Amino acid sequence: MNATVAARPKPAINSFERYLSVWVALCIAVGIALGYSLPNLFAAIASAEIARVNLVVAVLIWLMIVPMLLKIDLGALGSVRQHWKGVGVTLFINWAVKPFSMALLGTLFLGWLFRPLLPQGEINAYIAGLILLAAAPCTAMVFVWSNLCEGEPTYTLSQVALNDVIMVFAFAPLVGLLLGVASITVPWATLLISVLLYIVVPVIVAQVIRRALLSSGGQPALDRLLATLGPLSLVALLTTLVLLFGFQGPAILAHPLVIALIAIPILIQVYFNAGLAYWLSRRFGVAWCVAAPAALIGASNFFELAVAAAISLFGLNSGAALATVVGVLVEVPVMLSVVSIVKKTRPWYEQRVPA
Repeated sequence: MNATVAARPKPAINSFERYLSVWVALCIAVGIALGYSLPNLFAAIASAEIARVNLVVAVLIWLMIVPMLLKIDLGALGSVRQHWKGVGVTLFINWAVKPFSMALLGTLFLGWLFRPLLPQGEINAYIAGLILLAAAPCTAMVFVWSNLCEGEPTYTLSQVALNDVIMVFAFAPLVGLLLGVASITVPWATLLISVLLYIVVPVIVAQVIRRALLSSGGQPALDRLLATLGPLSLVALLTTLVLLFGFQGPAILAHPLVIALIAIPILIQVYFNAGLAYWLSRRFGVAWCVAAPAALIGASNFFELAVAAAISLFGLNSGAALATVVGVLVEVPVMLSVVSIVKKTRPWYEQRVPA
């Protein structure tokens, strides 16, 4: 079985992108420091939200994902059927593996190994927060990760849209099963507004701009705009990182050990699911440009929905809410590391798979 596909020309990596991990580390430090020193400012930014969806972060995510959406020709979406193996791998990871593996890891680490180091009354709530985090596949940020690893854009859009449809029907019963409760209060407003803000509206805006550029200046005009938006997209990513860590700066400094311990099963979960999706894709002969975003979609989480569900079920100051917030903090830097891994392992991936 051969997973080799024709390699596309790789754009040169500029100095800014080359040292992206350094900028990420600086943004984390700056975000924590600003959140601690300017709590009122970050509280005001955090309050600009609808149904737990922060509007400032939504705008920044637009700036991150629109460049990728501009590359998508909606007329070519029908061709995603040739990537059915990649779709199947991601669906398997998202809905049959990730929620259950997170429940296992949360119980193992927080309920057993780290139990003496955690507040006894909050351990079950921490585990519940991790389950909420894993039960919802990522929506918006997946476009960013896919773009950074040169993933197939039509596959990414199709996979995200399919996950959104499944989530509407599967999130509540899946979480209810794992938490052992009869009914779950799903924050439908958060779910629907997030899909609208992060998928529907950006897709429409990007397609209007794309068609206007192609009709007026052709492909060169579109390429010039993409070259201009590239750096802006990375700046938006780093600004989002500053905001996310700024929102939680006081909590991080107040509970550093608890946050570090909760982060451990999340880290293991991300790398396990990304690695499993990547390996399965290779075994099934999925093209690398699909396998890379498949691994990223399989590993990332819809943290806006998880935070909203945790607050709705357990309260704003609950251990469950804190656990989902740790997922927010871990998401960006860890997913950037996964992007780096799949890019560096492309030569290995495209070698012939042993029979």
